[in-house]
Amino acid sequence: MESLVSTMVGRDGVQEELSAFMAAAGGQALILRGETGVGKSALLDHVVGLAGEHRVIRAAGVEAEAELPFAGLHQLLYSLLPHATGLDEGRRALFDVVFGLRKGAAPSVMSLGIAVLDLLSLVASEKALLLLLDDGQWMDASSAEVCGFVARRLSGSSVKMLIAVRSDVGSRFDTAALPELPVAALAEEEAGRLLDLRHPRLDAQTRRVVLEHAMGNPLALLELPAHLNGGHTGEDPFGSGNVPLSRRLQHVYGRRIERLAAPVREELLRGALDGVGAGPGGRHADRAPGARYRMREADEAVAAGLLDSDPATGHLVFRHPLVRTAVVQLATPNQRRAAHAELARVHRDDVERRARHLAASIVDPDEEVAAELEAAAESATRRGGAVAAVAWLTRAAELSETAAERSRRVGDAAFIAGHAALLDQAQQLIRSDLPPGAAESPAAVVTSAYVALYEDGDVRTAHRHVTAAIGTLPEDGTPEPAERLVNLLLAISQYAGDPALWERTEQLMDSLGERVGTRSAIYRDAWSDVVRHGAGVHERVEAAFAGVAELEPWDLSRLGVAAYHVDTLRRYRPYLRRAVDHEVETGAVGTGMTMLHLIMLDQLAAGEWDDAERTGRRVLELTISHGYTLFTHHTHAYLGLLAAMRGEVERARELQAVLDAWARPRGVGFLSQIADAIGTTAALSEGDYEAAYLYAIGITPPGSFAPCAHQAPRTLLDLVEAAVHTGRLEEARRHARAASDAGLPAVSPRLALVTYGALAMTAADEKEAEDMYARAEAQPAAAGFPFELARIRLAHGVRLRHTQGPKAARPVLLRAAESFDRLGAAGWAERAQAELRASGAPVRISLSYLSTLTWQERRIAELAASGLTNKEIGERMHLSPRTISSHLYRVFPKLGITSRAALRDALDKLGSSEKENA
Repeated sequence: MESLVSTMVGRDGVQEELSAFMAAAGGQALILRGETGVGKSALLDHVVGLAGEHRVIRAAGVEAEAELPFAGLHQLLYSLLPHATGLDEGRRALFDVVFGLRKGAAPSVMSLGIAVLDLLSLVASEKALLLLLDDGQWMDASSAEVCGFVARRLSGSSVKMLIAVRSDVGSRFDTAALPELPVAALAEEEAGRLLDLRHPRLDAQTRRVVLEHAMGNPLALLELPAHLNGGHTGEDPFGSGNVPLSRRLQHVYGRRIERLAAPVREELLRGALDGVGAGPGGRHADRAPGARYRMREADEAVAAGLLDSDPATGHLVFRHPLVRTAVVQLATPNQRRAAHAELARVHRDDVERRARHLAASIVDPDEEVAAELEAAAESATRRGGAVAAVAWLTRAAELSETAAERSRRVGDAAFIAGHAALLDQAQQLIRSDLPPGAAESPAAVVTSAYVALYEDGDVRTAHRHVTAAIGTLPEDGTPEPAERLVNLLLAISQYAGDPALWERTEQLMDSLGERVGTRSAIYRDAWSDVVRHGAGVHERVEAAFAGVAELEPWDLSRLGVAAYHVDTLRRYRPYLRRAVDHEVETGAVGTGMTMLHLIMLDQLAAGEWDDAERTGRRVLELTISHGYTLFTHHTHAYLGLLAAMRGEVERARELQAVLDAWARPRGVGFLSQIADAIGTTAALSEGDYEAAYLYAIGITPPGSFAPCAHQAPRTLLDLVEAAVHTGRLEEARRHARAASDAGLPAVSPRLALVTYGALAMTAADEKEAEDMYARAEAQPAAAGFPFELARIRLAHGVRLRHTQGPKAARPVLLRAAESFDRLGAAGWAERAQAELRASGAPVRISLSYLSTLTWQERRIAELAASGLTNKEIGERMHLSPRTISSHLYRVFPKLGITSRAALRDALDKLGSSEKENA
């Protein structure tokens, strides 16, 4: 379409927009959207002419690689990767993992996107960059998510990105929230001008037919006239006026393809099936050598205008995606299978690509090929490609040589589909493998239980169904069905929170003996009752996480749940973050929802409440869109707890009421306990200690911990605090002693903190109280639970004011007030302020100024206040400018400011307040 670049008829407005885009200062991104052949590729060529001093990087999405994670990103970044030596080891490692140079879990979109931004910034520091991405609709999901992330953050850089996508094909860029420039078909007058310019000798009748069938599509206007035989007689040359335009163009290309010699057509077919690129003039830049099939001895196709030579690599590429499509459609099934078989041999060292071609190369069952597809599915699953894994396992089942192997692979496909939130597909797979009248297989039970649990919250039916299936397992059977059933039964039992169901679950597990895996035993002890079984669990979780690279996504999330129950989730949050975005977008979506719940819980514990709110909103959208009713209410539960802690009592109680009305009749004890916890926390927040006490004893009676009630140990501090404030001192002491006698400090760092805090609150002797408060403060992990620590400090300060006087109380009360203010815990903050006033402390400044800065944050803030740029600060502190920017982003809200100009005054005020409170 080189000539279209030179003529560019009817694109004045679009050209002006693109000129403004290139002339604008700083980095930005833009999407060109239009139908196939409308001239998007020509407009990208036009932008190259506007690039000036920019370094131009071109890439194109390829439909054949749309299921290969990060294939598109590799194409875009290939020529820039040598510059990655200027990045830190962590950034380089991310690229090595996603491009297969080292093993490891796929990073999150955010972490990889930041690494790409750093790489682009490094390259652009030498010369401004222009990134052109054609056929963005074929970009694989992983790459598209990263490109979208990067494109939204180019402001302030020297990088521009222009993405061309088809308007008639859905893509990940449809929801990328990027500015768009529509490229419409040419108006009738403009189409006539272009046609007359390129084909001035057409007779009137042929001209009319071309205009009618081209419908303003520039590619059709340019291509059709040359293939109308000797003028037009008035008949429809395409056989039907209703054939879609893309098909007409494929027909035009098809005529040229049919004239080629058989060996050339075979060569084109291999290139087309392997996704050899197509773009403006067939050109691609910065491609990975050898990544796709290299077509040779196809000069005839070049002469026919079907192929071009990539100026960057010299490789032959298709002139347009429609050429590639036509080549495939014109080939016979046998020709396509032979081409796929040859491509499988070419890619013998690439597990996933070889499997893709093998799957399409044969018709009859073949156990060896089925096994290779299984291996590819496993690889895809660990890279966040669960949807592709389901497809490969389904094909592996079709190629299985025995009924047993077919059923096993169908079961595996259904299992992964269930975790990928494809419950309908999972059910269809199971039904396809279940003969009429046959008993349900373990895979069928797992699938139906998933539906009952996640869509309806029917824990009783699901438990009964899975229990029966476990009871019929053969003693000499393979371990995998038993493991899946057991782990599902554990999840059901956890949601039920019913001691009787847990007892039945544990009996079944005991009957299975060695068929119960090590991880399943961890889940049982952590999920059932940490008061009675939690000792030593955190060490077992740590040992299991040591092999994180080999964990499937559902194993990672289950271990994360175990870590939550013993309050060590903080150390594993990075693993979850790296996995969650990828799973949510392209992999095990259901598992990703659980990962988001875990991240939200850890943000709640760490006092990152704004982040927790955002995470909750994100997972809520996912659960609603996928019909996971159980997870929707689960998310409401955590949002309700957050609202209660913040003192948003009305909202908390609304969520509590909805949650309780749904969960309690269904016997979902896990959620009904959280409903009671919301009521407890909301009542404490507004100082209604009697209501808080009644809610708390609904979870567990004072002096003991209800069996299999996960909120029983978590409500320890709440029950004790409510009992103390309502004059039930003996009950409060009995409950605190029960926690100590049960060994809770050894179970988790949070339970150690709150147990010593509870013992301190209830101590009759002042020396004992001070000893217990000191032990609580001395806990190494205490700072990781700022809400609980602040509550303990508030109680300590109140006690000191009454026993040792206001002066002794002030420092403790001040630390508590600072924490509540920083957290946004309104009810507790007001109470702490009142106690401070009662102790005679002057309230001269907003407590937000007292938010703690780390040494590094303070040094960066001081240097920024002195007028240094981020780059200059980075050079002094041996950090990247982006890292400096990230630190300042966190510093501003801590100091209660919004701009660099306010830093000096804020730091001076902070220094003064620290001296006054020293």
